[in-house]
Amino acid sequence: MKLGAVFPTNEFGNDPVAIRDWVQTAEGLGYDQVITYDHVVGAVHQDREPPLWGPYTEMDPFHEPFVLFGFMAAVTTKIELLTGIVIAPQRQTVLLAKQAVQVDVLSAGRMVLGLGTGWNPVEYEALGIPFESRGQRLTEQIDVLRELFRSPIVDLTTSEHRVDRAGLLPMPVRDIPIWLGGGSEPSLKRAARSGDGFVFGSAGSRTLRQLARLHELLAENGRPSEGFPAHAIADYCAGPDNWVAERDAWEAAGGTHLAVQTQDIIYRWRGIGTPNGFTEPAQHIAALEHIAKTLS
Repeated sequence: MKLGAVFPTNEFGNDPVAIRDWVQTAEGLGYDQVITYDHVVGAVHQDREPPLWGPYTEMDPFHEPFVLFGFMAAVTTKIELLTGIVIAPQRQTVLLAKQAVQVDVLSAGRMVLGLGTGWNPVEYEALGIPFESRGQRLTEQIDVLRELFRSPIVDLTTSEHRVDRAGLLPMPVRDIPIWLGGGSEPSLKRAARSGDGFVFGSAGSRTLRQLARLHELLAENGRPSEGFPAHAIADYCAGPDNWVAERDAWEAAGGTHLAVQTQDIIYRWRGIGTPNGFTEPAQHIAALEHIAKTLS
């Protein structure tokens, strides 16, 4: 079981020294991956029809994943960098490929590109991308990204893309893994057809059922579930006994990666659990050691 650390982007602040200390602590403690979330803009939830249902509002800060990972790549040497997830359909595909390749090159092959469709139509509108076609767009993006990662010159036409005999330089260090994320049936089917791994947004009994469904879909597509990365996230505020139980259940079900996140935002949104109440980066950094000692 590989251990990940979720960068607490909503609560950590902007001090580059603290960000350096956090990721270097994670690497020094033997964490296998750093995971970061993605939203370009936040949105006011009040007085919208249909309502916005997600946990993040205009009050929740997000560091841009590729810029953040470029910085983290410069101050580490071995820890993997996983976007968990980048909302790909609201981004220009070729530019997305360029950013991912740049992180892969500068990190000497440590980029893992986690992609998903997101949930916020306001964000799509602000970026000038139709929300309704996001699933189809993501499906096409996977193929376009792989062509750009693998071929120095690409010539392709799809319903959403046209690349006319063009390519990226530098090329990636290797074929960048594309993991998909979510929990809906379409996201699981997409991953079973064309993903290199899957990122679930949480751990627990519901996620275990989704993992079993993913394994069924992989079999239907003639792909083995053994060796297919499956990543789940546990909550620090649930406590060490819960982390251990979720790790053991996840591994027994065929999960390969477990990360622990130290933010309170999901618990505030759900209205359950006892918040950590962290107010300083040092508290998130100290939590990394607690998690590693418990789960290693």
